[in-house]
Parts: sequence; C-alpha cells; structure tokens
Amino acid sequence: MSEPNPRLPPDAGALQAPLARLLRPLVRLFVRSGITFPALTDLLRELYVNVAEYDFALPGKDQTDSRVSLLTGIHRKEVRRLRGAGAPVSAVPASVSRTSRIIARWIAAPDFTDADGRPRALPRAGEDGPSFEGLVASVTRDLRPRAVLDEWLDRGLVTLDDADRIVLSEAAFVPGGGGTQQLYYFGRNLHDHIAAAVANILEEKPRFLERAVHYDGLSPALARRLETRAREIAMDALQQANREAHAACETDPGGDARWNFGIYIYAEDAPRAQQEDAPRAREEDAPRAREEDAPRAREEDAPRARKAGRPRPEAKA
Repeated sequence: MSEPNPRLPPDAGALQAPLARLLRPLVRLFVRSGITFPALTDLLRELYVNVAEYDFALPGKDQTDSRVSLLTGIHRKEVRRLRGAGAPVSAVPASVSRTSRIIARWIAAPDFTDADGRPRALPRAGEDGPSFEGLVASVTRDLRPRAVLDEWLDRGLVTLDDADRIVLSEAAFVPGGGGTQQLYYFGRNLHDHIAAAVANILEEKPRFLERAVHYDGLSPALARRLETRAREIAMDALQQANREAHAACETDPGGDARWNFGIYIYAEDAPRAQQEDAPRAREEDAPRAREEDAPRAREEDAPRARKAGRPRPEAKA
C-alpha cells in the first residue's frame, strides 16, 4: 500500500463540539456501567502516554520522557511511571474467533447455502451431503461438533426444525447484549469506524468510504419503516461481501493485512433543538437540501420531489 499524504490536522478548538457529541453516548454507557470519571481519567492518561510513545516516535530516534510529556501534557514523572507497558494488543477471544469463523463459512460457502445464497438447514451428520458436523470440521478439528451444537442451542444461535435439522437463527448475526462477543465487536467495530474517519480527516485525500443517508423531522412510523427496510438492504450487502471475501480467501496466500466492512443503522426521537444544532454537510462534500426557507428540497438535491412541509434529506460525506 502506498503511504498516505498527510495534511494539517484541524484546530483543537474546532474538535470540541464534534468530540463532545461523539463521547456523549459513551459517557452514558460509562455512568450506567459504573466507570467513574477518575477511573476514565486513569485510562486516558495511560492511553495518551501509550499513543505518544508508539505512534509519534521519530524515525531513528529513541522516544524520551520529555517528548512524551510535551506531546501529552502529562508530567514527566507520570510519563516515566506509565511508559514501557507495551503497545496495546487487541486479542480476539477464542469463542468469538471460533464462532464467527464457523458462521461465516455457513453463510458463504456454496456447500452450505441454497440457490438463493441463504444458509441451509443442516442435518447433524451426513455421509453424502453437507452437515453440521462437516461444517464444524471444515473450520476446526479441535472441537467436537456436538459440543458446539449444545453451546449454540443454549445461546440461541441455532434452532432445530421439525425434521431435527439445525437452522441458523437471526441471533447468530447479533451477539447477545453485554456478553463477551458483543463487547469485543463493540470495541473493534467502533475503533475501525473512528479510525477510518480520523484517517480521512488527517490525509490529504480521503482514503476510506464513510457515508450516511439521513433524514430529520420524520414521523415515528416512517422512521420505523425506513429502519426495517434499511436492515434488509444492509443484510443483503453484508452477506454478498462475505460470500465474495470467503471465495477470495480460498486462493489467497495469507499475510498480515486486515479488512473490515461494516454497516450501522440508527434512529431516535430527536428533539427539534437537537436537529437544528446538528452539524450540516458542506455543499462541496455532498449534495443536500438547501437551508433557506424553501418549502421543499430541490429535485437535483433529492431522489424525488417532495411536498411542502415534508422533511428535507441530507447526505453526509
């Protein structure tokens, strides 16, 4: 990969408002989970030192306590105490890796999907065709298929149909609330989304795709309908990407690179003041409805003409 061309970072003052908005749901999670402000401060202090030590080292020079202190604003005594912990490692829990690999194969490999690309209902065992035992064995030989099945039945990842076949359930795509798997993906997926956005801000030419379609001022019924339809579109896209990636991996020699394709959907009953205070996409970044008192969005800004008084679309770049 070619090295990106950096550009000057935004002014620190300009980051205050978007940073406060970004952190608000995280702070809500921290408060409800018992992570106090002093505990968060300790975590941030360690993270600041770690990032300065490993991400801002000068080529050919040893990183010093003084330079880390200058970069972070943390006293040198604290820097000296906190340095040397090593770069953070994002270890994948064994259960997460095992489960995700088996499910990924089930919804992607031609042997385990039907003509429409949906995961087949699998018999427990089978000599002449695809089976759950064959699926597990194609991914790992370290686990007994029966043990995997019992675990997945207990977690609701699969069910048994009238013919005693094993059926992959919707829960397999959405880890349980607050469990090890959900918290792992919470950290990994949010990290990758933020890392992509930060790279696009810091590099001269945005490298990563990061786009959103969003409408304000909707009725609750329309918001729910759009959310349902967006889920269908998103799942189709994710399954298609998984099938193509799985097929490509069959002939890939392997290496150190990593790829992530993610989609999110969000809806809420936002107060009017919050809608008006929300940042707007710049005209040069993406087309959007005009902010004047026009009764409707221009046809060239939206996919269809809109009646007076209806919500205006905005596209985020």
